[in-house]
Amino acid sequence: MEINWVAVGWIIDMILNGAAWLIIAGFALILIDMTDTWTRKAIKWMDIADKWIRKLIDCLFEWIQKNNLKIISCIILLVIFGILAQLGAIPKLIT
Repeated sequence: MEINWVAVGWIIDMILNGAAWLIIAGFALILIDMTDTWTRKAIKWMDIADKWIRKLIDCLFEWIQKNNLKIISCIILLVIFGILAQLGAIPKLIT
């Protein structure tokens, strides 16, 4: 009885490839779980920052309206819209 070494090589190759992909999948699942946790934390911080910035801008515009400061409000709006334009948020809002 003769051993077919090509078939034995294929079987060994399939087993080793399966083990390698199992290890890669295990590391990928751990990495995905970690990055998912980081993403959730980042979204929470972004929400806190967004609320704080909205409150700041709202208070700032109320103060400007009370003191009737048109030039300062124009400069602030120019800066805000400039930042939004650089980030690409304004074209997304328009379209």
